[in-house]
Amino acid sequence: MPQNLIFAPMGALVFLTFTVLVLIPLRQFRAGAAGQVQTDDLKFAGWAAVPGEVAIPNRNLMNLLELPMLFYVAGLMYYVTGKVDSMVLGIAWTYVALRAIHTLIHITYNNVFHRLTVFTLSNFVLGAFWVGFFVR
Repeated sequence: MPQNLIFAPMGALVFLTFTVLVLIPLRQFRAGAAGQVQTDDLKFAGWAAVPGEVAIPNRNLMNLLELPMLFYVAGLMYYVTGKVDSMVLGIAWTYVALRAIHTLIHITYNNVFHRLTVFTLSNFVLGAFWVGFFVR
């Protein structure tokens, strides 16, 4: 199996991350134009005066830059050691799909139970991705 196939799910997760990154200023500018926030409201990380719809993409971006780093590292480890196979790709794509669902829930209707369920599942899949590497 071509080892570089592992870069497809990795690239998809990067694309998701950049999509959320673009969403942040769009929501901030829209809220500013509507008078919902002032420039000073966005100065500090607390964002107490910022509406949720403006702050959530920023929090989601942080989520996409935390545990997914372990996904990128493991993906590179699979590639370098030549251990990419169809099972590895299936796990990788499952992880990316769960992260995408988590993001969609977070930036749309933001039901905490739904979001936490998908987040937890994605972490189990990420754990399986790592265990699979060491078992092989």
